[in-house]
Amino acid sequence: MLDCLAAPDDGALPLYCAGPEGVEALLRGLPEGAAGFLRAAGFAGRAQEITLLPGEGGIIGAALGLGPGAPTPWSFGGLAHALPADSIWRLADGAPAAEAVLGWCLGAYRPKPGGRAPARLVPPPGTEAAIRTAEATWRVRELINRPANRLGPAELAEEVARLAAAHDASCTILDGTALEEGFPTIAAVGAGSARAPRVAMLEWGEAGAPLVALCGKGVCFDSGGLDLKPPSGMLRMKKDMAGAAVVLGLAELVMRARLPVRLLVLVGAVENAVSGTAFRPGDVLRTRAGLEVEIGNTDAEGRLVLCDLLAFAAEREPALLIDCATLTGAARTALGPDLPALFTPDDALAEALLAAGRKENDPLWRLPLHDAYDSWLDSTVAHINNVSQRPMAGAIIAALFLRRFVPSQLRWAHLDLYGWNDSGRPGRPEGGEAQTMRALAAGIEALFGAVQGPVR
Repeated sequence: MLDCLAAPDDGALPLYCAGPEGVEALLRGLPEGAAGFLRAAGFAGRAQEITLLPGEGGIIGAALGLGPGAPTPWSFGGLAHALPADSIWRLADGAPAAEAVLGWCLGAYRPKPGGRAPARLVPPPGTEAAIRTAEATWRVRELINRPANRLGPAELAEEVARLAAAHDASCTILDGTALEEGFPTIAAVGAGSARAPRVAMLEWGEAGAPLVALCGKGVCFDSGGLDLKPPSGMLRMKKDMAGAAVVLGLAELVMRARLPVRLLVLVGAVENAVSGTAFRPGDVLRTRAGLEVEIGNTDAEGRLVLCDLLAFAAEREPALLIDCATLTGAARTALGPDLPALFTPDDALAEALLAAGRKENDPLWRLPLHDAYDSWLDSTVAHINNVSQRPMAGAIIAALFLRRFVPSQLRWAHLDLYGWNDSGRPGRPEGGEAQTMRALAAGIEALFGAVQGPVR
């Protein structure tokens, strides 16, 4: 159990919730003394407004303002660290239980060890899915926040093996000659690092179920390679494996919910470093799909990692193929840090994922796979360049590159995400973030159905 949750406790304090339109109804339902205190304190139901209710023995409860409109998990995201440390709380009648539990837990996460203990919530029955989601989010955040000296390709691959072992799934980890032969572009990207690259594969599910393939960019640190990033550009590059972390969190949710699918999870774990063996601008690389790629920029390595993973997954003819990556700064320029870019040629799939994102308060924004830009990837010495020489539409160009490795008949979605909170907000502490995980999990459930057996 997360340390912000508590077992049922007769002494748990009540947490009352209301938006501006519900304040009067809340006051009418409270004991006279508590209602009088809230009136005197000017409680108005504003978002994140927290008022402790005093009694003869100390605190006897608290009121939380939800703000206008329907409550979201973020409405409850500040509670675990705003209420007294180690105090135990329960939701009063009428509080939206799933949103409250998820928001409480997401806000309780601490990106660094130590600090004050969080207030704890007794989760009501029926909130098990919210708890599973919070647990997966914490694990994704932990992976992204881990410094690169403690999470290299071998350690990231081991995380895939650990997840597989926890869910009776199989895991295969490739390195050395097997990786060079089967995933040549991943081998090339990792050739400059003393920490050898890995490809980790997890497989789970019953034969006959539709196959969902998940591919994650796991660049444990990105120096830019010989096209070296400036120092400021490297400060957060431990998070360049956020796509892989999100894919692992998504796989955990699918397996714990026992959705009626088979999973193929592929993580390309690699470090893009500088050395005498690093790949170079102007090199021509062989890919698993048989296409040759001219390297226009070594700092566009993420698409090289993904292209071999996508080609391998496509060979299995999945019912759905999804890749997640912190791929381009251009997506952030276009959409900012909070809106991951969604690319897919499938309108129905796009709407399913966008609707799931809205439902889960995990928004996505669709950008176009604009065919007219495809020729910008032309090369005079290879089938394709890994970048365009035009300083425009970078996120679209990266998605068009990946599309070359996905057969047109497959349902495919590419998520270009940030994976990071630049500053702390309720429920979203500064640091690594499991962006798109909840949206994709809900989207997969909507597409393929609900649980097939007991959840865990």
